[in-house]
Amino acid sequence: MTQLVECIPNFSEARKTEVIDQIAAAVTAVKQVHLLDRSSDMDHNRTVLTFVGPLAAIENAAFNAIKTAAELINLNNHSGAHPRIGATDVCPIVPLSGVTMEECVESAKNLGKRVGEELGIPVYLYEQAATRPERTNLENIRRGQFEGLKKEIASNPDRKPDYGPSKLGPAGATVIGARNFLIAFNVYLTTDDVSIAKKIAKTIRHSSGGLRYVKGLGLLVDGRAQVSMNLTNFRKTPLALVIETIRREAEHFGVGIHHTELVGMIPQEALIDASVWYTQLDAFSKDQILESKLYAARASNLTPNLASFIDELAAPTPTPGGGSAAAYSAAMGAALVAMVAGLTIDKKKYAKVRAQMQAIRVHAEKLREELTFSVDDDAGAFEAVMGAFRLPKGTGKEKSARKKTIQSATINATHVPLHVAKGAIKIMELALICVESGNLNAISDAASAAALAKAGFSAAGYNVKINVAALPDSSAGKQYLDEIQGLESQVVEIEKSIREKMQERAGFPLE
Repeated sequence: MTQLVECIPNFSEARKTEVIDQIAAAVTAVKQVHLLDRSSDMDHNRTVLTFVGPLAAIENAAFNAIKTAAELINLNNHSGAHPRIGATDVCPIVPLSGVTMEECVESAKNLGKRVGEELGIPVYLYEQAATRPERTNLENIRRGQFEGLKKEIASNPDRKPDYGPSKLGPAGATVIGARNFLIAFNVYLTTDDVSIAKKIAKTIRHSSGGLRYVKGLGLLVDGRAQVSMNLTNFRKTPLALVIETIRREAEHFGVGIHHTELVGMIPQEALIDASVWYTQLDAFSKDQILESKLYAARASNLTPNLASFIDELAAPTPTPGGGSAAAYSAAMGAALVAMVAGLTIDKKKYAKVRAQMQAIRVHAEKLREELTFSVDDDAGAFEAVMGAFRLPKGTGKEKSARKKTIQSATINATHVPLHVAKGAIKIMELALICVESGNLNAISDAASAAALAKAGFSAAGYNVKINVAALPDSSAGKQYLDEIQGLESQVVEIEKSIREKMQERAGFPLE
């Protein structure tokens, strides 16, 4: 089973987007690591990144992020509503699949030791990695925040870190550990009286005798009282139970829930459980969720690898054909764009374009996924057209029904290559930026990405045109032809710009 681990570091910065851009770039520079979410709260002055990957890659990405944050965030000048002791305040590692909690604990210790020794940052281990019982809970380690820890760390043995020096620099200290999945969830009340939020937080949190898997505190955020929580086991303390308990407590003070807020990401299971709770569904099965079934079916049928796809193309069968090949070509272009952006992100020479390249990489990966799905979508759409042509045509009624079905199936089959063509242009646009500003050593790869995308565009365009020509009522396809023709002019301009930039940056000969 493939290893998959989640890391959710919290950084004491949200108001300087350029700082978070650089931290995010440090994460995505590590191969096999995927940044899933970036959530910033201006009042908390805190940003949460969520990224996943194999354990070793996650450990390296977390170290890069902590190092970058230490260089860019000064806790002596920091203010925010949320408690904190460090530039990277807390960095949990969460096992998802193919890896044990014990392995994550060992990784947390390795990361903590490296941060302490190489960066000179005090590190405290918490949750499953805690070396002392009292350090299992984050709030105990964070007591007094940065200012209080700064006064005690050198003189109080109880505040001695697990790794690193017993003194605080501008980056403060970092808490690192391994834990199960946690949901960061906030409830805003219909009042600005923060004392009510604090009383409710005291009632619901486990440490005060409340709900078993809830940690909470009351804050004033955006002029509204907020109950800020971490839900440490949503299966044993469901999200809906937490919300309804807060609603009941708020009514005692004559207030209600204004709205709620999710920080970072949440498992689909938690939302499904909440939906079942509120709708009172009886005998519900998760197999009844349409999107889950559709995704599972599509994922299992995706073309598995290049070799088998080429074999299928060479087979004397109508599908997969040119439309699928168009999608695959464009997907390869997207993959090359992601590669060039990745090769640019971690280079000091290109620090000014890190944020831009990080965004390009995310966009390219999304396009690659969409176009990979389109490989099978195109084949399926064309098979539907062939099925329509096989319908009976013995009577006038059958002929009419057959004609309508052919028209509908052919139009649907036209949508897929048109979508591929639009995606291919987006890839060419991203490739142009990589040619203009990306790593010069990979400039030919960026140009190759554009060439593959252009090939995909051309092939997709042929499929659009042939499908429109095959329509029983060709007038219905005029809009598709007009759209393709308009896109063709864009392709010419983008390709011209790429050749000019290749000449400017790398001496590429122009014809």
